[in-house]
Amino acid sequence: MSANKTLPLLVIAAILFIGSFSVFTVAEWQKALLFRLGEVVRSDYEPGLHFKMPFINNVRKFDARLLTLDVEPERFLTAEKKNVIVDSFVKWKIDDVSRFYTAVAGDEVQARQRLEQIIKDEMRGEFSKRTINEVVSGERTRIMDLVTDDANKQATQIGITIADVRIMRIDLPAEVSNSVYRRMEAERTRVAKDFRSRGFEASERIRADADRQRSIILAEAFRDAEQIRGVGDAKAAEIYANAYEKDAEFFAFYRSMNAYKRAINSKSDVLVLEPDTEFFQFFNQKLGQP
Repeated sequence: MSANKTLPLLVIAAILFIGSFSVFTVAEWQKALLFRLGEVVRSDYEPGLHFKMPFINNVRKFDARLLTLDVEPERFLTAEKKNVIVDSFVKWKIDDVSRFYTAVAGDEVQARQRLEQIIKDEMRGEFSKRTINEVVSGERTRIMDLVTDDANKQATQIGITIADVRIMRIDLPAEVSNSVYRRMEAERTRVAKDFRSRGFEASERIRADADRQRSIILAEAFRDAEQIRGVGDAKAAEIYANAYEKDAEFFAFYRSMNAYKRAINSKSDVLVLEPDTEFFQFFNQKLGQP
Protein backbone atom coordinates (compact mmCIF):
# COMPACT_ATOMS: atom_id res chain seq x y z
CA MET A 1 0.00 0.00 0.00
CA SER A 2 2.79 2.42 0.81
CA ALA A 3 4.55 1.53 -2.48
CA ASN A 4 1.36 2.38 -4.38
CA LYS A 5 1.27 5.81 -2.71
CA THR A 6 4.96 6.51 -3.27
CA LEU A 7 4.89 5.87 -7.03
CA PRO A 8 2.37 8.65 -7.88
CA LEU A 9 4.36 11.06 -5.76
CA LEU A 10 7.52 10.16 -7.60
CA VAL A 11 5.75 10.62 -10.94
CA ILE A 12 4.43 14.03 -9.89
CA ALA A 13 7.87 15.06 -8.65
CA ALA A 14 9.41 13.91 -11.93
CA ILE A 15 6.82 15.87 -13.91
CA LEU A 16 7.45 19.00 -11.84
CA PHE A 17 11.20 18.58 -12.19
CA ILE A 18 11.00 18.17 -15.96
CA GLY A 19 8.43 21.00 -16.14
CA SER A 20 10.80 23.38 -14.38
CA PHE A 21 13.24 22.85 -17.25
CA SER A 22 10.45 23.39 -19.79
CA VAL A 23 9.48 26.99 -18.94
CA PHE A 24 11.38 30.24 -18.63
CA THR A 25 10.51 33.91 -18.21
CA VAL A 26 11.84 37.01 -19.96
CA ALA A 27 11.72 40.30 -18.03
CA GLU A 28 10.96 43.69 -19.55
CA TRP A 29 14.62 44.69 -19.41
CA GLN A 30 15.96 41.43 -20.85
CA LYS A 31 16.61 39.83 -24.24
CA ALA A 32 16.74 36.06 -24.52
CA LEU A 33 18.39 33.53 -26.85
CA LEU A 34 17.09 29.97 -27.28
CA PHE A 35 19.71 27.33 -28.08
CA ARG A 36 19.24 23.80 -29.36
CA LEU A 37 22.27 21.70 -28.61
CA GLY A 38 24.43 24.85 -28.64
CA GLU A 39 22.96 26.36 -31.81
CA VAL A 40 20.94 29.60 -31.70
CA VAL A 41 17.42 28.90 -32.93
CA ARG A 42 15.41 31.90 -31.70
CA SER A 43 16.00 35.39 -30.36
CA ASP A 44 12.75 37.34 -30.76
CA TYR A 45 11.17 36.65 -27.36
CA GLU A 46 8.71 39.12 -25.90
CA PRO A 47 8.62 39.71 -22.14
CA GLY A 48 6.62 37.01 -20.34
CA LEU A 49 6.44 33.21 -19.86
CA HIS A 50 7.79 30.88 -22.58
CA PHE A 51 8.37 27.16 -23.11
CA LYS A 52 11.31 25.07 -24.29
CA MET A 53 12.30 21.46 -24.67
CA PRO A 54 14.04 20.30 -21.52
CA PHE A 55 17.60 19.01 -21.86
CA ILE A 56 17.58 19.85 -25.58
CA ASN A 57 16.98 23.60 -25.44
CA ASN A 58 18.68 26.04 -23.12
CA VAL A 59 18.14 29.80 -22.72
CA ARG A 60 20.57 32.62 -22.13
CA LYS A 61 19.41 36.07 -21.07
CA PHE A 62 21.10 39.44 -21.58
CA ASP A 63 20.59 42.88 -20.07
CA ALA A 64 18.90 45.06 -22.74
CA ARG A 65 18.84 48.24 -20.69
CA LEU A 66 20.87 51.35 -21.51
CA LEU A 67 24.36 50.75 -20.13
CA THR A 68 27.22 53.13 -19.38
CA LEU A 69 30.82 52.61 -20.42
CA ASP A 70 33.42 54.87 -18.80
CA VAL A 71 36.16 55.11 -21.39
CA GLU A 72 39.65 55.25 -19.94
CA PRO A 73 41.27 58.70 -20.43
CA GLU A 74 43.34 58.63 -23.61
CA ARG A 75 45.86 60.94 -25.27
CA PHE A 76 45.03 62.17 -28.76
CA LEU A 77 47.05 64.32 -31.14
CA THR A 78 45.45 67.47 -32.54
CA ALA A 79 46.11 68.99 -35.96
CA GLU A 80 48.90 71.02 -34.32
CA LYS A 81 50.58 67.78 -33.15
CA LYS A 82 49.75 68.66 -29.55
CA ASN A 83 48.61 66.02 -27.04
CA VAL A 84 45.29 66.34 -25.24
CA ILE A 85 43.94 63.98 -22.57
CA VAL A 86 40.28 63.14 -23.20
CA ASP A 87 37.92 61.65 -20.60
CA SER A 88 34.62 60.40 -21.98
CA PHE A 89 31.76 57.94 -21.49
CA VAL A 90 29.36 56.04 -23.78
CA LYS A 91 25.70 55.15 -23.44
CA TRP A 92 24.98 51.85 -25.24
CA LYS A 93 22.68 48.85 -25.27
CA ILE A 94 22.36 45.43 -26.86
CA ASP A 95 20.15 45.73 -29.91
CA ASP A 96 20.65 42.50 -31.90
CA VAL A 97 21.17 39.82 -29.26
CA SER A 98 21.91 37.07 -31.77
CA ARG A 99 24.66 39.06 -33.46
CA PHE A 100 25.95 40.17 -30.06
CA TYR A 101 26.35 36.53 -29.01
CA THR A 102 28.00 35.56 -32.28
CA ALA A 103 30.45 38.50 -32.24
CA VAL A 104 31.60 38.47 -28.62
CA ALA A 105 30.23 35.14 -27.35
CA GLY A 106 27.75 37.08 -25.25
CA ASP A 107 30.56 38.37 -23.04
CA GLU A 108 29.79 41.91 -21.87
CA VAL A 109 33.40 42.52 -20.82
CA GLN A 110 34.61 41.67 -24.31
CA ALA A 111 31.88 43.86 -25.80
CA ARG A 112 33.00 46.79 -23.64
CA GLN A 113 36.59 46.34 -24.77
CA ARG A 114 35.55 46.29 -28.44
CA LEU A 115 33.31 49.30 -27.95
CA GLU A 116 36.00 51.26 -26.11
CA GLN A 117 38.46 50.63 -28.94
CA ILE A 118 35.90 51.79 -31.52
CA ILE A 119 35.27 55.04 -29.62
CA LYS A 120 38.97 55.76 -29.19
CA ASP A 121 39.67 55.16 -32.89
CA GLU A 122 36.87 57.50 -33.93
CA MET A 123 37.95 60.20 -31.49
CA ARG A 124 41.56 59.91 -32.63
CA GLY A 125 40.44 60.58 -36.19
CA GLU A 126 38.28 63.57 -35.26
CA PHE A 127 40.83 65.18 -32.95
CA SER A 128 43.58 64.89 -35.57
CA LYS A 129 41.54 67.18 -37.86
CA ARG A 130 41.18 70.03 -35.38
CA THR A 131 43.26 72.48 -33.36
CA ILE A 132 43.33 72.65 -29.56
CA ASN A 133 41.05 75.71 -29.52
CA GLU A 134 38.50 73.92 -31.70
CA VAL A 135 38.39 70.72 -29.65
CA VAL A 136 38.28 72.54 -26.30
CA SER A 137 35.54 75.02 -27.08
CA GLY A 138 34.40 75.52 -30.65
CA GLU A 139 33.55 72.03 -31.98
CA ARG A 140 33.20 69.73 -28.98
CA THR A 141 29.50 69.11 -29.64
CA ARG A 142 30.13 68.38 -33.31
CA ILE A 143 32.91 65.93 -32.40
CA MET A 144 30.58 64.02 -30.06
CA ASP A 145 27.85 63.85 -32.72
CA LEU A 146 30.25 62.64 -35.41
CA VAL A 147 31.83 60.03 -33.13
CA THR A 148 28.38 58.75 -32.14
CA ASP A 149 27.27 58.38 -35.77
CA ASP A 150 30.47 56.80 -37.06
CA ALA A 151 30.93 54.49 -34.07
CA ASN A 152 27.35 53.25 -34.45
CA LYS A 153 28.17 51.94 -37.93
CA GLN A 154 30.86 49.69 -36.44
CA ALA A 155 28.97 48.85 -33.27
CA THR A 156 26.07 47.37 -35.24
CA GLN A 157 28.46 44.63 -36.40
CA ILE A 158 28.55 43.32 -32.84
CA GLY A 159 24.82 43.86 -32.20
CA ILE A 160 25.23 47.06 -30.19
CA THR A 161 23.53 50.44 -30.57
CA ILE A 162 25.29 53.55 -29.23
CA ALA A 163 22.83 56.05 -27.83
CA ASP A 164 25.32 58.82 -27.03
CA VAL A 165 29.00 59.67 -26.65
CA ARG A 166 29.88 62.41 -24.17
CA ILE A 167 33.23 64.11 -23.63
CA MET A 168 33.50 65.00 -19.95
CA ARG A 169 36.93 66.64 -19.86
CA ILE A 170 39.70 67.68 -22.22
CA ASP A 171 42.94 68.35 -20.38
CA LEU A 172 46.36 69.33 -21.60
CA PRO A 173 49.53 67.57 -20.45
CA ALA A 174 51.70 69.67 -18.17
CA GLU A 175 54.30 70.36 -20.86
CA VAL A 176 51.62 71.45 -23.32
CA SER A 177 49.70 73.49 -20.73
CA ASN A 178 52.70 75.71 -20.01
CA SER A 179 53.25 76.34 -23.70
CA VAL A 180 49.58 77.09 -24.30
CA TYR A 181 49.37 79.39 -21.26
CA ARG A 182 52.42 81.34 -22.41
CA ARG A 183 50.94 81.68 -25.87
CA MET A 184 47.60 82.76 -24.43
CA GLU A 185 49.34 85.28 -22.16
CA ALA A 186 51.28 86.70 -25.11
CA GLU A 187 48.10 86.90 -27.17
CA ARG A 188 46.19 88.65 -24.37
CA THR A 189 49.10 91.06 -23.90
CA ARG A 190 49.08 91.86 -27.60
CA VAL A 191 45.31 92.43 -27.55
CA ALA A 192 45.63 94.65 -24.46
CA LYS A 193 48.33 96.73 -26.11
CA ASP A 194 46.20 97.05 -29.21
CA PHE A 195 43.24 98.24 -27.13
CA ARG A 196 45.47 100.73 -25.28
CA SER A 197 46.88 102.13 -28.51
CA ARG A 198 43.39 102.45 -29.94
CA GLY A 199 42.23 104.17 -26.76
CA PHE A 200 45.20 106.56 -26.80
CA GLU A 201 44.53 107.37 -30.45
CA ALA A 202 40.85 107.96 -29.73
CA SER A 203 41.67 110.14 -26.70
CA GLU A 204 44.09 112.25 -28.75
CA ARG A 205 41.51 112.62 -31.48
CA ILE A 206 38.83 113.63 -28.96
CA ARG A 207 41.22 116.05 -27.22
CA ALA A 208 42.23 117.66 -30.53
CA ASP A 209 38.61 117.98 -31.56
CA ALA A 210 37.76 119.52 -28.16
CA ASP A 211 40.63 122.02 -28.47
CA ARG A 212 39.50 122.92 -31.98
CA GLN A 213 35.92 123.43 -30.83
CA ARG A 214 37.17 125.48 -27.85
CA SER A 215 39.18 127.75 -30.16
CA ILE A 216 36.21 128.16 -32.46
CA ILE A 217 33.87 128.94 -29.56
CA LEU A 218 36.29 131.49 -28.06
CA ALA A 219 36.87 133.12 -31.45
CA GLU A 220 33.16 133.33 -32.13
CA ALA A 221 32.53 134.67 -28.61
CA PHE A 222 35.27 137.30 -29.01
CA ARG A 223 33.86 138.29 -32.40
CA ASP A 224 30.35 138.58 -30.99
CA ALA A 225 31.65 140.52 -27.95
CA GLU A 226 33.52 142.96 -30.17
CA GLN A 227 30.46 143.40 -32.33
CA ILE A 228 28.30 144.03 -29.28
CA ARG A 229 30.92 146.32 -27.77
CA GLY A 230 31.16 148.23 -31.06
CA VAL A 231 27.41 148.58 -31.21
CA GLY A 232 27.39 149.75 -27.57
CA ASP A 233 30.21 152.25 -28.15
CA ALA A 234 28.43 153.58 -31.20
CA LYS A 235 25.21 153.89 -29.22
CA ALA A 236 27.05 155.61 -26.35
CA ALA A 237 28.75 158.00 -28.78
CA GLU A 238 25.41 158.75 -30.33
CA ILE A 239 23.89 159.44 -26.91
CA TYR A 240 26.85 161.65 -25.95
CA ALA A 241 26.57 163.53 -29.23
CA ASN A 242 22.87 164.09 -28.80
CA ALA A 243 23.42 165.23 -25.23
CA TYR A 244 26.20 167.57 -26.32
CA GLU A 245 23.99 169.11 -28.99
CA LYS A 246 21.24 169.77 -26.47
CA ASP A 247 23.42 171.48 -23.83
CA ALA A 248 27.09 171.73 -24.65
CA GLU A 249 27.97 173.67 -21.46
CA PHE A 250 26.32 171.12 -19.19
CA PHE A 251 27.89 168.29 -21.12
CA ALA A 252 31.34 169.86 -20.67
CA PHE A 253 30.65 170.32 -16.95
CA TYR A 254 29.43 166.70 -16.58
CA ARG A 255 32.46 165.37 -18.41
CA SER A 256 34.80 167.41 -16.19
CA MET A 257 33.09 166.14 -13.04
CA ASN A 258 33.63 162.56 -14.19
CA ALA A 259 37.26 163.35 -14.93
CA TYR A 260 37.67 164.84 -11.42
CA LYS A 261 36.07 161.75 -9.94
CA ARG A 262 38.39 159.39 -11.75
CA ALA A 263 41.52 161.50 -11.13
CA ILE A 264 40.91 162.43 -7.49
CA ASN A 265 39.36 159.42 -5.77
CA SER A 266 41.76 159.08 -2.78
CA LYS A 267 43.37 161.36 -0.21
CA SER A 268 46.80 160.14 -1.24
CA ASP A 269 46.37 161.15 -4.90
CA VAL A 270 48.66 163.99 -6.01
CA LEU A 271 48.32 166.02 -9.23
CA VAL A 272 51.08 168.38 -10.31
CA LEU A 273 49.34 170.89 -12.57
CA GLU A 274 49.21 174.63 -12.96
CA PRO A 275 46.11 176.10 -11.34
CA ASP A 276 45.02 177.92 -14.47
CA THR A 277 45.01 174.83 -16.71
CA GLU A 278 41.87 173.85 -18.52
CA PHE A 279 41.51 170.86 -16.21
CA PHE A 280 40.71 173.14 -13.27
CA GLN A 281 38.49 175.53 -15.22
CA PHE A 282 35.43 174.81 -13.10
CA PHE A 283 37.45 175.18 -9.85
CA ASN A 284 38.48 178.74 -10.83
CA GLN A 285 34.92 179.93 -11.53
CA LYS A 286 32.98 181.67 -8.82
CA LEU A 287 29.46 180.68 -8.05
CA GLY A 288 27.10 182.26 -10.51
CA GLN A 289 29.87 183.19 -13.03
CA PRO A 290 30.00 181.58 -16.42
